[in-house]
Amino acid sequence: MATQISLFVFIDALGWEILSAHAFLDDILPTRAPVESIFGYSSTCDPTILTGQMPRDHGHFSFFLYDPAHSPFHLCRLLSVLPSSITRRGRVRRVMSRLIGRLYGYTGYFQIYNMPFDRINLFDYSEKRDIYQPGGINSGSPTIFDYLREQHIPFSLSNWRLSETHNIATLHQALDDGEIRFAYLYLAAMDALLHDEGSPSPRVSEKIAWYAEQVRAIYDHACQHYDNVRLHIFSDHGMTNIHQTVEVMRPISALPLRFGIDYAAIYDSTMARFWFLTPGARELITSALQGIAEGHIMTATELAGYECDFPDERYGQLFFLLEPGYLLCPSFMGEKPLAGMHGYDPTHKDSLASYATNSPPPHLPRRLDAFYALMRREIDIVTDKDAVI
Repeated sequence: MATQISLFVFIDALGWEILSAHAFLDDILPTRAPVESIFGYSSTCDPTILTGQMPRDHGHFSFFLYDPAHSPFHLCRLLSVLPSSITRRGRVRRVMSRLIGRLYGYTGYFQIYNMPFDRINLFDYSEKRDIYQPGGINSGSPTIFDYLREQHIPFSLSNWRLSETHNIATLHQALDDGEIRFAYLYLAAMDALLHDEGSPSPRVSEKIAWYAEQVRAIYDHACQHYDNVRLHIFSDHGMTNIHQTVEVMRPISALPLRFGIDYAAIYDSTMARFWFLTPGARELITSALQGIAEGHIMTATELAGYECDFPDERYGQLFFLLEPGYLLCPSFMGEKPLAGMHGYDPTHKDSLASYATNSPPPHLPRRLDAFYALMRREIDIVTDKDAVI
C-alpha cells in the first residue's frame, strides 16, 4: 500500500523578496507565491500560523503589555540597583532572561530584551506558555499540533530551543522510522543573520544555499521511505534593510509627564505603544509624535484592518508605527542599531512572507492565517488510508 507524508519547512524571515532573488530548489518546488504577513512580530505571526486565527482572536501580539496589577516582575525591579554598565550588556540580559524564566516557570519563548528594570514591574509578558504545546495559546484556541494529537497522527515537530542541525538530524531519524505522516521543521537562524547583516550580505546567500542542500537531502531521504512526499516551504515574514535610526524615547521623555504616573509606553523596534493614565497625557504625546516625520499614528481603521484592534486595549491605546527602513533605536528591545528589521506594514514588499511547494493546493495561501487550513488539508490527504492523491 502506498504511503504519503507532508513536510512543512518553516524558514524564519525568508521573505518573498529574498526568496525571489535566489535560486532555491526550483526543480522540486515549481509552485511559489508571496504571502501577506501579519502586523507585528514573530510573537504575532507564529500563533496565527498555528491556529489560523488573527491576533485579536488568538490573543498574541507583542511580548510586553501594560498591566501592573498582574505583572510578574515586581522582584525584578530590585535589579535596577545594579550598574547599567553590566545590565545593558546583551549577554547579561540573556542570562538574566534564562534565570527569570526558570524562576517563574515559563515554558514559552522568554526574553527581557532591554526592558528597563525600574519600569518592568508595570508590565506583563504575553507568551508565558509554549505555543507549540497544549494550552499554549492565550485564547485557549487549538493549534494544528493539538489536532494531530487528538487524531493520534504520528508527526515530527522541531524543538525551537535547539539548533537547526539538531532539528534536521531529528527529522532524518523520524523519516528512518517511516511512521510519521506530518513534519514541521523549524529553521530559525536566517532571522538572526538578517537582523545582524541585512539581505545584501554574502552570508545570506550562503545560508540560503545551505538550506537548499539540507532540504533537498530531507526530501530525498523521505522519498526513500514514502511513495508520495509533499513538500512545503514557508516563512512568517520578510526583512527590511535599515537605513536610518529614529529617536522616539527622547522626545517623549522630554515632555512634562511622568512614566508610570501619567502614561506608560513600550518602545519596540518599529513601533511605540502608549497607555494614558491622566488627563492631558494623550494630547501631549500625540503632538510630540506628530513631529516625528519617519512614522505615523495608526488609526483605528488600520488596526481593525490588521485585526489587531484588541477590545481591552491591552497592547496599547495608541500605536506609532515607523515607515519601512527606519529603526526605533534605542528602544526597549535594544540600544544598538540593526542591519535588518521586520514589524512594519505587513503589505509592504519587504514584509511579504513566502511559500513554495511541489504539491500546490487548489488555492494558494494569500495571507499567513491560510497556512493552518493548508496544513489541515495536507494532514487529511496523507492520512486518508494512505490513498494515492
